[in-house]
Amino acid sequence: MINLLIFLLGIAVGSFLNVLIDRIPQGQSFLKGRSHCDFCKKTLAWYDLIPILSFILLQGKCRYCHKSLSFQYPLIELATGVIFLAAYQFFSGICLLIVGGYFLILSGLLVLFMMDLKYGILADEIVFPLILISVIILIYQYMIIFFMPIIIGQRVFTAILTSTFFLSLAIITKGKGMGGGDVKLAFVMGLILGFPNIIIALYMSFLSGGVVASILLILKKKHFGQTIPFGPFLALSTILTIFFGDQIWLWYSQKFLGW
Repeated sequence: MINLLIFLLGIAVGSFLNVLIDRIPQGQSFLKGRSHCDFCKKTLAWYDLIPILSFILLQGKCRYCHKSLSFQYPLIELATGVIFLAAYQFFSGICLLIVGGYFLILSGLLVLFMMDLKYGILADEIVFPLILISVIILIYQYMIIFFMPIIIGQRVFTAILTSTFFLSLAIITKGKGMGGGDVKLAFVMGLILGFPNIIIALYMSFLSGGVVASILLILKKKHFGQTIPFGPFLALSTILTIFFGDQIWLWYSQKFLGW
């Protein structure tokens, strides 16, 4: 029962994440204003906004103008539900407050993933709260629960080092390869993951980014010199590393380092 409730909470939060994804880049308030159809601008009723279910019942179309709706909405809702359930299973053994903190962190990363993919923006309205939440979680987890302040220092150092690396790339590429949003997101990654998991996340980010860029070039969807947003690769790699980073590092160190 608790797993079902966590999943339902996740898809409900996912519905709100869709609001953040679409409204913040357009400079609209995500706290005021009713949801409406992007095509006919008709205000949507509550029964048009039931997470996942409304999309299925309406067959992916607006009730009023019958235009096809983006699959972004049910996919983000479903992804949030799955991520919440995974976070609950993963962190509930530590503390429920830690679980809640990771709900916020993972939600923010999911918003940044979709926002940069769709609009090419890593909004400060999401990145800065992520930094604050990450710091609070670090202090609570490693000062209050485990009293390991050295971990906090290591995470902060990792964050500074990672963001400095991305800042260097941004300067070298003159903002074409990396932007200011990537630099700030890299800082968040360092705080959340620390060493050595940050290495895993960065490796996955650059590898997946290179593969996708190559595929787009082969398919002639992009041409040389044209950039693709890197934020989605950073955000997704961070989410995966939160859950699987320790296992990946253990496998790597045993297989290649002989530890």
